[in-house]
Amino acid sequence: MMAEVMKMREEEKKRSSQLSKWKGITKKRWFLPALYITSAAVILTGILVYQASDDEFTKELSETRQNITSEESEPSIEVNNSLETFTIPMAEAESAVIKKEFYDVNGDTKQQEASLVFYNNTYQPNTGIDYAMKDGKEFEVIASMSGKVVSVQEDALLGNSVVIEHDKGMETHYSSITDIEVKEGEKVKQGETIAKSSTSGINAEAGNHVHFEVRKDNTAVNPLDYLDKPLSSLKADQAEKEEKAADQQDEKGNESEDSGNMENGEETGN
Repeated sequence: MMAEVMKMREEEKKRSSQLSKWKGITKKRWFLPALYITSAAVILTGILVYQASDDEFTKELSETRQNITSEESEPSIEVNNSLETFTIPMAEAESAVIKKEFYDVNGDTKQQEASLVFYNNTYQPNTGIDYAMKDGKEFEVIASMSGKVVSVQEDALLGNSVVIEHDKGMETHYSSITDIEVKEGEKVKQGETIAKSSTSGINAEAGNHVHFEVRKDNTAVNPLDYLDKPLSSLKADQAEKEEKAADQQDEKGNESEDSGNMENGEETGN
């Protein structure tokens, strides 16, 4: 019991001694200024850390807003295509004349003859439409539909050419042109000027004109069938043609199989 009492008294003496030392420190002249400086340093550090965090947040928020604005202000070519329809590739469409039409394998003889191109002592089917101005003057050639320029060629025979892709395998071709204003890989909008009309060696009789083609998987189709129609109509027509071709192929295969079975039956009967 006495030992515990003695121990408690020693601890009280230590606490009293420490308290006396602390009171002595607080009474010194330098204590309060030091306390103020330390407190100010802690507060200032907190303010700087907060401002840095706030600035970083503001910067990230600003960048996010810019990205959203940029995405909203630049609609994709694909979205535009779904709303657009094929147009004549001329800035002054009301003054356009057709110098030579597309060669239609299902057309009448007179129309087919008028759609042949005579070059190098041979007749070739016209794979597009040759447009010109009524007065025969030069004119601005425009993109028939929004898309991406996938080819720019200089060709004396065709009179230079530009190819614009509008969807996978779906393209418009522009040849017999000069002063080309677009580059390969560049995106263009419908109605944007891509070049000026010119002449070509393969169809000199057309004079100043533009040769315009619409192609699906590199197969030329009649542009007149798709003027004022959306890209989806070209997709649907080509899908239908492919389905018919597949059905015809299946029918031929079945006929060959039936013919073979009949021959085998006759041989067996003999």
